[in-house]
Amino acid sequence: MQNITIIEGADNAAIADWLERTLSVALAREALTDKDPRHRAVVISVPGGSTPFPIFAELLTRALDFARLIAWPNDDRIVPEDHDASNTGKIRALFAPAGAHVVALSEDMGVPHFDLVWLGMGEDGHIASLFPNTDPQVDDPQAVRRLTPDPLPPHAPFDRITLTLPSLLDTSELMFVIRGEDKRAVFEAAMRGDHDLPVARLLKAAGARGIPVTVFT
Repeated sequence: MQNITIIEGADNAAIADWLERTLSVALAREALTDKDPRHRAVVISVPGGSTPFPIFAELLTRALDFARLIAWPNDDRIVPEDHDASNTGKIRALFAPAGAHVVALSEDMGVPHFDLVWLGMGEDGHIASLFPNTDPQVDDPQAVRRLTPDPLPPHAPFDRITLTLPSLLDTSELMFVIRGEDKRAVFEAAMRGDHDLPVARLLKAAGARGIPVTVFT
């Protein structure tokens, strides 16, 4: 797919550098296009899991105006924010002290256009909490859904709340960090259209809409 750029062997610092550049451009664009400083925010969606948090920590050392950043989790487990399994709680603990606003997902909420959606991917091809059994659709009428993965991951046996495919695709650009050969194989098969897993559905729709996708390996 011509809209996908793969950056090989990027470490956490290199990914944080890319994020800093991308968010700086978005912040500068907002400053030019909106004269009301209250509206000059950049809105991103970010994943949970073990991979992103060291990258978040690197990013937070950069000289960005985090007070103008609004961060939405891609998804979360249905647990209190102070629970160890809460993506929102962990994201808030990192970003809120820097001045960023962190949104907690709820059903029936409106979802904005994102400047950047950063997604992870499971070995089963799931993105956010859109697992294969949930049959996510690009024309889903809901922006946010409560879902039950089947099977439930043993390390996190909870119902989920997640952005849907239309919400994830309402973005200026997409980003993935893909670690490990097994995940790489699933992702490359999705790029080729060799399967219809959730990640393949997202990539196909992103290609049709001309949304740029940057993939770090």
